Amino acid sequence: MQQENIPLFPLSAHLLSGGRMSLRIFEPRYTRMVKEVCAKGTGFVLCMLNAHGDKEKNEHILPIGTYAEVIDFDMLEDGLLGIKVAGRYGVEITDIRTEADGLRVGTCKTLEPWCCDISSEQIAPMDERLKEIFERYSDIGALYDNPQFNDPLWVLHRWLELLPVDAKQKQHFLLQKDCKKLLNYLAALVE
Repeated sequence: MQQENIPLFPLSAHLLSGGRMSLRIFEPRYTRMVKEVCAKGTGFVLCMLNAHGDKEKNEHILPIGTYAEVIDFDMLEDGLLGIKVAGRYGVEITDIRTEADGLRVGTCKTLEPWCCDISSEQIAPMDERLKEIFERYSDIGALYDNPQFNDPLWVLHRWLELLPVDAKQKQHFLLQKDCKKLLNYLAALVE
């Protein structure tokens, strides 16, 4: 497992492996982060927030995040930087420190990819409901060049991103890496 110091981007929205997200960058610390990762050809870690964690002690960042890379950027109409990111893989975050401008950096260890032994038939009708969301909400659908509705893990991860489930509950499933438990949990919410 590779370990390295990576900039952190705490956010209330969630991005998992295989996911895509649009972000508006306006704080100077994150503008610097985006410039640096683009110049180096690297990425940053999108982190989930712990609503009850102490911000001064960096306990407001939950331990499982997603390494993301900038895949597109543009200046928005309001003059802010807009970026499109792709989630590449999960990481475990430790030893968070705060830099002078407030940017947080953590020691990040790459997590093993999930092994998902469920069939595409087992995720029905969740795959069809997800297609409907992608069609109805064009801003979500436009993020993906090649949606993988026939990949059970991809579908489960998109649902875990989209559903308003508590971040600690999402962390619980990410630590378990158990597709069947996640499938049962999400199926009950989607139906």
